[in-house]
Amino acid sequence: MTNRYETVFILTPVLSEDQTKEAVTKFKDLLKKGRGKIRHEESWGMRKLAYPIQKKSSGFYHLIEFESDAEFIAKLETEYRRDERVIRFLTVAMDKHHVSFAEKRRDRKAASADGVTEEKPARVPRKKKDSVETPNA
Repeated sequence: MTNRYETVFILTPVLSEDQTKEAVTKFKDLLKKGRGKIRHEESWGMRKLAYPIQKKSSGFYHLIEFESDAEFIAKLETEYRRDERVIRFLTVAMDKHHVSFAEKRRDRKAASADGVTEEKPARVPRKKKDSVETPNA
């Protein structure tokens, strides 16, 4: 039985653009060999890390959403650990709510890239509470 997963990995910032693409294609090919089906992928580019990892303060982030057997996840994470270019990774199983949220986020992102913006409802300003003065006793 296949489940849907999302994996995010951070590559070391000292890599060139070609080396980064090579590392990403390595993991995509590994997914395809493991009978996984890639649903979506995003390259988030170079980002600052929240805290230093291996004395590095930034890294190349990449997200892959895929379907695969549960047994394959252990093999994928073993490859992440063996590859010295990967400084952090996280793989999570997606439930139905996570899947619908990811699809909505993708649709919203695609619509904004096309120049179509959604109308957000206007926010009603909050009423300020009337300040009640208390007499000094």
